[in-house]
Amino acid sequence: MKTLNAIVLLLTVNFGFAQKQFSKADAEKFQKTINSEYADPKTSPLMEEDLKTFKSLEFYPINKTFFVNAKLVKAKNEKVFEMKTTGTRTPQYIKYGTLYFKIDGKDLQLNVYRNIELSKQEKYKNHLFLPFSDLTSGKESYIGGRYIDLEIPKGNTIAVDFNQAYNPYCAYNHKYSCPLVPLENDLKVAIKAGVKTFH
Repeated sequence: MKTLNAIVLLLTVNFGFAQKQFSKADAEKFQKTINSEYADPKTSPLMEEDLKTFKSLEFYPINKTFFVNAKLVKAKNEKVFEMKTTGTRTPQYIKYGTLYFKIDGKDLQLNVYRNIELSKQEKYKNHLFLPFSDLTSGKESYIGGRYIDLEIPKGNTIAVDFNQAYNPYCAYNHKYSCPLVPLENDLKVAIKAGVKTFH
């Protein structure tokens, strides 16, 4: 009996470790951080005339529906590829895996990537890049889709908070070159979470 209890406890701990809870405070912190970054001339992607009048980005209301614990299936034998951008730059990426999750009962999936150059830096060695577009793209959110930053998890689940989805810099300023969302990462649902379109 003791052994069974120990196994159950172990499974609970391991599964609980992989599963994260939705945190409104984390989403609020994200909004505050991105607003302060965009308000600071040293770190802002905004054009000079927009910076002068900038108060805040527009966000969808924070909604726990758009927080998911996705199952991560790691990719095997993937080749490095050049991701298309809005400019002539073609940064090298590799597909790290596929995320499987549900929103409003719908089965969805997105591919997640690693930037080869970035992953060589200590600070970004565990960084994952999740670009996506959805039914709000070109309407309430940026036409080119949005991004989410993730970290390589220890297990095979990864928390994805769409409340922390942000626009590429080229949504604000044409001088930037931004990765284009791969076609396979176009969701056939409306992700009413994260940063809305600018202007």
